[in-house]
Amino acid sequence: MRILLVDDSRAVSAVMAARLTLLGHEVTQAENGEQGVERFCCCPPDLVLMDVEMPVMNGFVAAERIRALEAKQDWAWTPIIFLTASDTPENLVTAIEAGGDDFIAKAVPETVLQAKMKAMARIAGLRKQLFEANHKLEALAHQDGLTGIYNRRYMDLRLDHQWDEAQLCGAPFGLLLIDVDNFKRYNDHYGHQAGDDCLRAIAAAMAGVVERTIANELSRDAFVARYGGEEFAVLLPRCAEADYLVVAEQLLEAVRQLAIPHALNADWGIVTLSVGGAYVERAEGRLAMLFRNADANLYQAKRDGRNRAEVCAAPEAVATTGS
Repeated sequence: MRILLVDDSRAVSAVMAARLTLLGHEVTQAENGEQGVERFCCCPPDLVLMDVEMPVMNGFVAAERIRALEAKQDWAWTPIIFLTASDTPENLVTAIEAGGDDFIAKAVPETVLQAKMKAMARIAGLRKQLFEANHKLEALAHQDGLTGIYNRRYMDLRLDHQWDEAQLCGAPFGLLLIDVDNFKRYNDHYGHQAGDDCLRAIAAAMAGVVERTIANELSRDAFVARYGGEEFAVLLPRCAEADYLVVAEQLLEAVRQLAIPHALNADWGIVTLSVGGAYVERAEGRLAMLFRNADANLYQAKRDGRNRAEVCAAPEAVATTGS
């Protein structure tokens, strides 16, 4: 286990750290509650052993700070055991109210210390399993079941956050709406299983473009999501004006390179995309306006023959900025 040992007595701390190390644990030490909270933030441990009476910040206040941090950061609960020389009922009540879980005496016998640590190690193992399971569930909740990229629900959550952040900073913001050309004809002609395989391949190709967009720092917070059916969206916060069209063209080319046969897709003979994009140089007003403009540009791309991108500054945003 990783154990954070917080005690102002260097002698007591050195002895306890040596005992815990001999039991096979990794020990980090802190000299007071304030330092203990700082080290907890830097590297969250599996267990905190905390003295009660310390200068700067006592153990009870430090435990309260740690519990507040866990709640704020949505971290997993970490066991806190207080080290004490006075195991009084009053101290026990205060410890529990501060967020502590147990008391042990500083001069605890070796057999008792070993038993306590074994119990805490079991808890640490269960915490790790629970954290990993919750992480997988969260990932599944944000993932589109067919394509494996982000789903509409996650897109909406992340989009609102990114738009608010862009407004606060006065940063540029843009998005691309993507539609697979003549996809209903593809499904009718090749079957729904082929249609599902087609959407998976397209999603993977677009995800590759977005990864390169992030790697090349065109937009470090870019992401792609399945918007619905055969529709996708790519969000491009903090992107330079010229790069919106660059990314749109890369999406088009990535899907062309797949060369998925589509006999009923006009003169192309392969699966293609239409892309509509809109952007603002400074995030202001309502996000819905940006979607309306991107959607209008998507339909313009389709009217102009498909397999192309139509990307421009949002007119409403330009008018708002100029007023």
